[in-house]
Amino acid sequence: MGNGGSVESSKIIHIKVNDKHEKIVFGRNCSSRDLRELLAHAAGVSRLSEIVLKDQSGALVTVAPSMPNNDAQTPYNVIVEREVPLPTGNEEGAFKNVLNHVAEQFSEALKVDEFRTEVNKRLNTLESRIEKDNQRGVEIEKCRKDISDIRNQIFEAQTKIVDYNHMSSTDEHKIVMKRDIPKYPKYTLSEETVAYLKQPTFDIWHWEPNEMLSLLEHMYHELDIVHEFNINPVNLKRWLLCIQENYRNNPFHNFRHCFCVTQMMYGMIHICELWETLTKEDLGILITACICHDLDHPGYNNTYQINARTDLAILYNDISPLENHHCAVAFQILNNPECNIFGNVDKDTFKRIRANITMLILGTDMARHGEVMDKFKRTLTDFDYNNKEHLDLLKMVLVKCCDISNEVRPAEVSEPWVDCLLEEYFNQSDREKLEGLPVAPFMDREKVTKPTAQIGFIKFVLIPMFETVAKLFPIVDTIMVEKLRMARDHYEEMKLMDEALKEKAKVT
Repeated sequence: MGNGGSVESSKIIHIKVNDKHEKIVFGRNCSSRDLRELLAHAAGVSRLSEIVLKDQSGALVTVAPSMPNNDAQTPYNVIVEREVPLPTGNEEGAFKNVLNHVAEQFSEALKVDEFRTEVNKRLNTLESRIEKDNQRGVEIEKCRKDISDIRNQIFEAQTKIVDYNHMSSTDEHKIVMKRDIPKYPKYTLSEETVAYLKQPTFDIWHWEPNEMLSLLEHMYHELDIVHEFNINPVNLKRWLLCIQENYRNNPFHNFRHCFCVTQMMYGMIHICELWETLTKEDLGILITACICHDLDHPGYNNTYQINARTDLAILYNDISPLENHHCAVAFQILNNPECNIFGNVDKDTFKRIRANITMLILGTDMARHGEVMDKFKRTLTDFDYNNKEHLDLLKMVLVKCCDISNEVRPAEVSEPWVDCLLEEYFNQSDREKLEGLPVAPFMDREKVTKPTAQIGFIKFVLIPMFETVAKLFPIVDTIMVEKLRMARDHYEEMKLMDEALKEKAKVT
């Protein structure tokens, strides 16, 4: 998690490009895109070229402000994967002429000013109608919907995005595999990798999607889940591929997050030796629930779904719309015989599996956090592993721990996740502002910083939850809670440094 070292105003990274040693100096507020442009400039290629960094061992290094420091003796190798040549003077001039011509034609054709005036006029007319006809409920709702549709049109015209939040949740393409098995290669895992996979310190950033699929497949075999449910190995591969295809490319809620949560559960199973207190069926349910827990997440949380009255919120009556959707997609996938890893169990077992997975995924809704934790704490005075209610609460809390466990990992692994989460938050708050919806302060790019986003969450959510689990499994305190305390201290020191820099800036 880091020991709260000093936060400097700039950072130096040493690189090797075209057999020449260079160094890059960048500030704390530099973005990943800025770093990629610096690397492209150093490599003498266009900023549109695809560039990767590798360390001395050949491992990929994430191009981000939080990348590990190095020195002149251990420079990162800059590799141009796909080069886009820099434009020549003549090409650039011709390109600019074409752009100017297109811009003139586009401006004249669309008549942007007239469009804005017309839209504002329509908005004013509709809003006036709402005020005058406030006794006619049906007409009011129609007008509000018209206003919302117009705002959505403006937003989509400005951002050119696909509005996943208003897509039907029953679209069949969401559960279709785009490739058959076995298309991802079979990796032979070293003893070191097998042992490392069981640790909470596992670095999830060094693994490609196909490698993550193989690691997930390994978990099912190593925990004997394949044997427990008589899973067809070919169906397991098909199911994992289909799961991967149904995670969207969000900044945070993506397939890597799915793997991250599942790996932490796999680690907790081993460090807590859960096979001694839980059945193999329970272990299989825990791993499967983690894999499915954020399927088809649109990148906008439940608050947005409810406030924007999306199809998901309407479908699930504002009750955990995302978590209900994740469950629905999970069992739509399992409804395909080629992807049904539970196809060989009897009806009663499948009914039990379905009920448990649904319970665990619905329990990840943070709106229910207080309710779940209060019930779990009451069981600890006399916890009974033969009591179904006690076991259900334990499994729910274990999945919740893994879902938000990033700060248990080393700082170089956890901090990039904070950047990803804030990017997703800012995308949502920007849209909420445009649509006139309430904006949560912790998601507002003008109010939140990395340390302020993490300190309260670690102090009041993570540490109390993991300390509660440690009462049943004391090893959790040593391996996990201590890392969370270090993370809290690290971000508190970062906050103090940020405040000191602001004060210094005011004086100067």
